[in-house]
Amino acid sequence: MEQKKQEIIQAVISKSWEDSTFRKELIANPVSAIEKLTGVKIVIPEGKTLVISDQTDKSKIYLNIPSEPEIENMELTEEQLESIAGGGQPIWESLIKNLFAGITEHIKIQ
Repeated sequence: MEQKKQEIIQAVISKSWEDSTFRKELIANPVSAIEKLTGVKIVIPEGKTLVISDQTDKSKIYLNIPSEPEIENMELTEEQLESIAGGGQPIWESLIKNLFAGITEHIKIQ
């Protein structure tokens, strides 16, 4: 199931790179564009909206501000629990590594 979801996302991204008309449709009406491309039903939870941001301009570096995680509802690994008990912050490390790789490679500390 997860593999199929990844394949769908990959198809959407690939198509948006190849087809500027699709990219415009994806930004304007993401659910409809994804369903039309993949034939898969997209169900967005009530009260939520799917927002697509075109970040294909290579002259810009993008930094997305994610929603704050609900720590009390998170399941942590044993390693993360041990790190927290020792005063570490594995959640930040993981967030930065996974979400902000595009910006972190451009930060030069002198």
